[in-house]
Amino acid sequence: MARGLSPESKRRRWQKLICAERPGAGAAHGRALAPERTAFQQDYDRIVFTSAFRRLKDKTQVFPLSRSDYVRTRLTHSLEASCVGRSLGAIVGREIIARHQLRAVDAADFGAIVAAACLAHDIGNPPFGHAGEDAIREWFRASGLLERYALTPAQCADFARYEGNAQGFRILTRLQNPANPGLQLTAAVLAAFTKYPRASWLKGRTLSGASAKKHGFFQHDAAAFVQVAAATGLPERLSGLAWHRHPLAYLVEVADDTCYLIVDLEDAARLGFVRAEDAQELLAALAGESVNEGKLQRLFEPKERIEYLRAKAIGRLLEVAAEVFLDNETAILGGGFEGDLLSVAPLSAPLDAVKAIAFDRIYTARPALEIETAGFEVLGGLLSLFITAIESAVGQYPMTTRERMLLKLLPAQFLGAQGQPDPDPYLRFLGIADFVAGMTDSYAVNLYRKLKGIDLPGE
Repeated sequence: MARGLSPESKRRRWQKLICAERPGAGAAHGRALAPERTAFQQDYDRIVFTSAFRRLKDKTQVFPLSRSDYVRTRLTHSLEASCVGRSLGAIVGREIIARHQLRAVDAADFGAIVAAACLAHDIGNPPFGHAGEDAIREWFRASGLLERYALTPAQCADFARYEGNAQGFRILTRLQNPANPGLQLTAAVLAAFTKYPRASWLKGRTLSGASAKKHGFFQHDAAAFVQVAAATGLPERLSGLAWHRHPLAYLVEVADDTCYLIVDLEDAARLGFVRAEDAQELLAALAGESVNEGKLQRLFEPKERIEYLRAKAIGRLLEVAAEVFLDNETAILGGGFEGDLLSVAPLSAPLDAVKAIAFDRIYTARPALEIETAGFEVLGGLLSLFITAIESAVGQYPMTTRERMLLKLLPAQFLGAQGQPDPDPYLRFLGIADFVAGMTDSYAVNLYRKLKGIDLPGE
């Protein structure tokens, strides 16, 4: 497929991929207000001002409920990733525009698309990070609810394989400003945001490659993604169920991976889970010849040395990732590239060393494991309480006084019409999952403790 792309085909593909159309909003809404503020920059601003983005300040990056104001939260991680993504997108965009003589597009547009997608890339994460995703999946699998109702296989898979990436797409296209619906972001940003452009259930088929490891939208939101795929011209992998990635999604992935690998190492060194000397050695190997040894020798504090090496390592990774992307542009455009850019980069060996120490000493650090394990109890408990309440309201269980009280505590936006539980069980469960997944770490813990009577609400 990739070999059949002529120069003109590539040019047309890129012109369609950089699509400022806002699906569902009409062509007029895709135009920039002024040349100095493009549609993609508007997208960035729309994301910044959402409540879902603000809540990332109290969502786990690596160390849940950390009392240190130094370590990253999902909010600071997302901001850092967006900065890296903007630079990487602009570097790639400058070369792509020159190669294909693209019209009415600037390198800054590439940077703005990647930056906006990076800014939102974790917006669907539930409390307690990836452990929170596991907690939601495992609760639904064990609940018996998926077997009780005549849900479709795709609907069942949405819960049994619950995915924060799909929740993020749902937030951007439906839950934020539901009357619109959603933020009405450009198709280019939504497509670049979707690292896993596939449904949760593929009718028994399996697909290989990085873009098929997870799913990027729920069944309820499948039509919205079909619009995005059509607007940007994403090639299908499996009719109506899976697509090849938007090329800029590879850059979003690099920005995310670069930030979490490098800065998680920096945070771990600050907290003492990794020796400062080990962190410096790993970062220096990534930074390579970009390190100014004279400047490094003038930095005496471990914190300063690590911060300097971190900046150099990120810069080197950006250069290498851009080269790999541009070298593989034809395969990426044609759907023949299904890996990730950093895995085939010449820096894969030092990156593997960072990953090894991360999984050995950082992600399995005792404080993180203790709180994430408790997160299973918290999220499972909240799901059980509120789903029991809505099931009682539709006659599946006896309605008790407690269930009536719990229904009053559930915001109407997570119920059906007129603030009543939706008659469709799939939509009822999605609503409660939306409610729980949108909580911050602290709010989830505090609400669980209050509802369980562990803490009583004070004044």
